[in-house]
Amino acid sequence: MLVELLFWMSIVFVWYAYAGYPIVLLLLSVFRKRPVAARDICPRVSYIITAYNEERRIREKIENSLQQDYPRQNLEIVVASDCSTDATDSIVQSYESSGVRLVRAIERKGKEAVQQLAVSMTSGEIVVFSDVATTLAPNGLSTIVKPFADDTVGCVSSIDRFIDADDGQLSGEGAYVKYEMLLRRLETEVNTLVGLSGSFFAARREVCADWASDLQSDFNTVLNSVRRGLRGVSDPNSIGYYKNLADERKEYQRKVRTVLRGIAVLMRSLPLMNPFRYGLFAWQLFSHKLCRWLVPFAMIAAFFTNALLLFYGPFYRYLFADQVCFYGIALLYSCVRWLPRKGVWRLPSFFVLVNLSILDAWYRYLRGDRVLRWEPSKR
Repeated sequence: MLVELLFWMSIVFVWYAYAGYPIVLLLLSVFRKRPVAARDICPRVSYIITAYNEERRIREKIENSLQQDYPRQNLEIVVASDCSTDATDSIVQSYESSGVRLVRAIERKGKEAVQQLAVSMTSGEIVVFSDVATTLAPNGLSTIVKPFADDTVGCVSSIDRFIDADDGQLSGEGAYVKYEMLLRRLETEVNTLVGLSGSFFAARREVCADWASDLQSDFNTVLNSVRRGLRGVSDPNSIGYYKNLADERKEYQRKVRTVLRGIAVLMRSLPLMNPFRYGLFAWQLFSHKLCRWLVPFAMIAAFFTNALLLFYGPFYRYLFADQVCFYGIALLYSCVRWLPRKGVWRLPSFFVLVNLSILDAWYRYLRGDRVLRWEPSKR
């Protein structure tokens, strides 16, 4: 029966996107290992901090950057201002005597455009990118450059650690963060990452030569590395700390922007899903990105085909009841403010929110929306 087939295909698709892909990676990691030959090195580093109207936080970020234990003779610190209209630029200029340089865009064209400008005005062999909201340990820079001792590495991603805005305690041990970090570890072991942490990552200068001023840099940098026969890796010792967004509406909009920008990169990079040319990476790109971004359509198909199968036995009625309960819990958590924001009962709401943001992003992409200019999330 066609409806029944469509139902099970939808269920299997959702399962594969979130569970099947990491399971296959785990199985591959038993037979295929690509260790990273990391060691202490000290190349010249250009540390680029992207900012737009960050007068409230830029001083703290600069102080954190000046506390890095990396040899100063091999480090240039640059703040790339995307035409900030507040006191950001003047604050940065007050640190000029400490070796911090301001690069200001002539016209506000977006995060990637001002990053590209900063890359063109620096000379480091390794370029490290960070957001103002991200705090690094004193050894942050010296740690993230170590994997570049391996000639196969084109870019390196940090590990994300969230800090609760309310109490300042680490909150990065949630299920979703654990899941994403597991994927990065498995992808690094087997072949290459598919995406980097946008808040703190590094790349070889030759990889940055292919910079696109209108494409999401953390995603596109990995793709540029793969095109050059290099790979992206996750370094478990490189950690970026930043605060959770307390406002769920802002978190939703951030997710929409992130996915919308990612879809734009993917649509311009479809040849990379050719397995005859890019081998294992083509499957990774398909599984990690495209499949994940098609999940909400599979969820919709599963719900409505299940409704059509209600009279085909109690089994389908039980499955439909499970779906209704799942979405009911998600709706309850979005409407009732006093329910706890953490814990296993929060997962349905988070899962539905993520996939609603993906649907929203597809809608905006298909109607022609593109995100170029940016407003940093206020954490």
